[in-house]
Amino acid sequence: MEHLPMAQGTFHIITFGCQMNVNDSFWLARSLQRRGFVESPLEKAEIVILNTCSVRDKPEQKVYAALGRIKYETRRVPGSFAVVAGCVAQQIGAGFFGRFPQVRLVVGGDGLATAPEAIERLYRDPSLRLNLTDFSEIYPERDPALPAQGEGEIPPVAFVNIMQGCDNFCTYCIVPFTRGRQKSRDAGAILDECRALIDSGAKEITLLGQNVNSYGLDKHASGGTSFAQLLRRVSELPGLARLRFVTPHPKDLSPEVIAMFGEVPNLCPRLHLPLQAGSDRVLARMNRKYDMARYMALVEGLRTARPDIALSTDLIVGFPGETEGQFQETLDAVRTVNFMSSFSFCYSDRPGTAASRHTDKVEPAEKLRRLERLQALQEELSAEWLKARVGCETDILLEGISRKQDGEDADRESWQGRDPWGDAVNVSLPAGTGKPGLIVPVAIVTAKKHSLVGKAKG
Repeated sequence: MEHLPMAQGTFHIITFGCQMNVNDSFWLARSLQRRGFVESPLEKAEIVILNTCSVRDKPEQKVYAALGRIKYETRRVPGSFAVVAGCVAQQIGAGFFGRFPQVRLVVGGDGLATAPEAIERLYRDPSLRLNLTDFSEIYPERDPALPAQGEGEIPPVAFVNIMQGCDNFCTYCIVPFTRGRQKSRDAGAILDECRALIDSGAKEITLLGQNVNSYGLDKHASGGTSFAQLLRRVSELPGLARLRFVTPHPKDLSPEVIAMFGEVPNLCPRLHLPLQAGSDRVLARMNRKYDMARYMALVEGLRTARPDIALSTDLIVGFPGETEGQFQETLDAVRTVNFMSSFSFCYSDRPGTAASRHTDKVEPAEKLRRLERLQALQEELSAEWLKARVGCETDILLEGISRKQDGEDADRESWQGRDPWGDAVNVSLPAGTGKPGLIVPVAIVTAKKHSLVGKAKG
């Protein structure tokens, strides 16, 4: 019989940024719990971990504000200290120690694998401070920290890192400096983790990376496995109902991966394909390494392989030198592709990037005006997408209880899940019949602003 570790301290994790950060925080929480630490509210936490993002300026500023709030909220907790992890930690490093005395551990992306052991050391020795921001040459494997017998199950939707870092050096992006150069993870280790997650209750897996479809191109540890080969091997694992991946780069999206959307039954018909701008001139200044003709050819290929595929994207407005005409090209591209959703932001300078040295900056007020116009257009397209879903029949993977719907009987429960296209769907079920991981066939009956309502079939 496995003996669980003795209880140690309390911890609280605050996460900013991308899905990789969310997954890293989830792993870190599990790993600390396996070591006897207990998750707690912020005001009772002895250890507060900030997992940070520096892709844009605003999230970085949130980190500094959060550290001030943490100091105040934990002022009555003896010996409490803070940990800063992620991209801002990599960027600032030991600089946190002088500015924020409560920070005792700074850990970058490659150092995260050893963070649980470091936190144990810090908890036992209040005199220590540690800086884990060195880059590794290969993908740093880490303990999967899966639940032991009797400790509960993994959520039905799981995420698996397949790589770390990026070699693209887009001129606006700080990721190659904060995540390091691209390192592909060993394919066998990825498959082992996927199998373990499925055995622990996962029904859907999303493969994660800064640029997933360049997996294996760095030749570090993939064993010669391409992303298309990896995708197919994961898709064939017994018990896997759904498979997704984020984020691909258009320049590396291969014909083999495109074809799989029409060939692999459990590969979901949804792809997030970052465009960033609709102007060839702006794309060239961004160093994106594709033009609009290439991007539109990819869209055509995807819709040929899977006519019902849903596409989402990332967009930057107000890149240095962007004219009104070039911004109009972005609006035209968004209309033409007809994205189901998008994440759009005003350009912001990031330290060390090539674009930060451009002098032809767009005025902040003009950037905001353009962003508002873009987001208004996207709201129209997203509403049209959801409205068109009404009357369709689909399956949703239940993730958890949601708020009761209007007119719902007391003997019924409202559940939320997602369909294969990634839409959030609420469905009413008889009390006690729903559970996380259950796949429920539904007919879509109502479109709301950001979600759908389905009626269970049968």
